[in-house]
Amino acid sequence: MTNPLPSAFHMADVGGKSPSYRRALAMGRIHVAANAFTHIKEGTLPKGDVLKIAEIAGITGAKATASIIPLCHPLPLDHVAVYLDLEPEVHSVAVYCLAAAYAKTGVEMEALAGVNGALLTLYDLTKPVEPALTISDVRLLVKEGGKKGRWVCPEGVPARVAGIMPEDNDRPLDGVTAAVVTLSDRASSGEYKDKSGPKLKAALEFLGAHVSSAEILPDDEEAIAAHISALADSGQYDLIITTGGTGLTPRDVAPEAIERICVKTASGIGEALRAAGARHLPTAWLSRSIAGVRAKTLIIALPGSPKAIDESMDVMKPFLRHAVRLAKGGKGHHK
Repeated sequence: MTNPLPSAFHMADVGGKSPSYRRALAMGRIHVAANAFTHIKEGTLPKGDVLKIAEIAGITGAKATASIIPLCHPLPLDHVAVYLDLEPEVHSVAVYCLAAAYAKTGVEMEALAGVNGALLTLYDLTKPVEPALTISDVRLLVKEGGKKGRWVCPEGVPARVAGIMPEDNDRPLDGVTAAVVTLSDRASSGEYKDKSGPKLKAALEFLGAHVSSAEILPDDEEAIAAHISALADSGQYDLIITTGGTGLTPRDVAPEAIERICVKTASGIGEALRAAGARHLPTAWLSRSIAGVRAKTLIIALPGSPKAIDESMDVMKPFLRHAVRLAKGGKGHHK
C-alpha cells in the first residue's frame, strides 16, 4: 500500500453532512473625527454618499467570501443584509451584517466578510477628509444552525440589533414531554452499551424537551407495541421516539410494531429522513423509518446509529414542534 501524497492545505470535507438552515450576525465599527462624521451623516464626502455605497459593498463582500478566503466553501446565500448605525456620541459608525443559507457549513465568515467590506468602503471614502481612522470591534455576535445550534458572543448582542436574530426557534421543544426507546436485542441483554438512546435523549433535551422516560427493549414486535402503546395511552407524553429496528433483517420490527398501534401515519417524516440521508449514503433508502399518532402522541422510529440520530434531528428540527402540536389536536396553520 502506497503512502498518500502529502497535502498542506485542504477544505474541510462536508460531503457527509446534511444541509440545514444557517444564520450568522457579525459586527464592526469605524471611528472617525467630528468633521468626518458630519460629512458621513450629511452625505457630503468627495466620493459620494458613503453609507449607501458601504451597504452595497458589505453585501458584495459577503457574496465574495469564498473568492478571498482560500479554504472557505462557496455557499449559495439565501439572504444578506447590512445595517449601518451612526453613533454621534463617539463619532463612529457601527456595521452589522446578517447572512443566511441552507447549507452544510456555517455562514460566519460570510457575515464577517460583509462587515469588513462595508468598513473598508467607509474607510476608503472617508480618508480624503480624515486619514486618522480606526477600525475596531470586528466580531461574530450570533450563529445558528448545525449540530451545535445557537451560539451567542459572551459579550452579548447590542440592544440596537438584538431583534434581528430572535431566539424563538432556538428550543422548539420547550414544554414537550418525550420518551426515548432503544430497540436492540444486544443492548437489552447487556452485550454492548447503548449509544443511540443517550444520544437521542441529549438531542431532544438540547431542543428543549423534557425526557422523562428512556428504556431499552429487545427486538420483539409484541413487546414493542405493548410498551409504546402504554406510554402513549398514559397521556404523559407528547412525543415518543424509538431508535433502532428500522432495517431489513428479520429482527427489525419497529415499523411493524408502530404501524399496528397508530391510528394514523405521517409518511412524510420517514420520506424526509430517507431523502436527507441518501444525499451522502445511498443505503439510507433501505431504512424503514416511520411516524404516526396514537392517543394524541407523536411516535417516530429512527435508525439505530448515533450518526443517524444527529442527521435525523437536524432534518426534523424545523417541523417537529408543529408536528407534535398537530398530533395533540392543534390547528394546521403554522407561521
